[in-house]
Amino acid sequence: MDDLYRELIIDRYKNPLYRGELDPNDISFEDDNPLCGDHIRIDLRVDEDGKVTEAAFDGHGCAISQASADLLVESVIGKTVDEIKGMTKDDILELLGLELSPVRLKCALLSLKVLKAGVYGLGEASDDLVE
Repeated sequence: MDDLYRELIIDRYKNPLYRGELDPNDISFEDDNPLCGDHIRIDLRVDEDGKVTEAAFDGHGCAISQASADLLVESVIGKTVDEIKGMTKDDILELLGLELSPVRLKCALLSLKVLKAGVYGLGEASDDLVE
């Protein structure tokens, strides 16, 4: 089963479905992982009911960080900002379908950290957002 998920990660890394920028956007945030240099920006368009209507990410980094960003962005379309605020690292791990080492976990969680900092309107992202 892990091989299937590894193939999904490589495919989403090489052929992301949601890479790009939304201009204009309602929510935008970017951050990086200083340990490895991965960088992610996430843009959202949100309707008057607080529901995400469009989402995109851009950035660079390892396959795990970029694939998790693509999968996460896809998963939040149709969710409300409040639902996004309730997302946890378990949601990312479920999307990826793999157990990750602590170093790789940081890579995978960068997109969630960026997303949540954006929806909370924070000036700075914190690892506390992904617990």
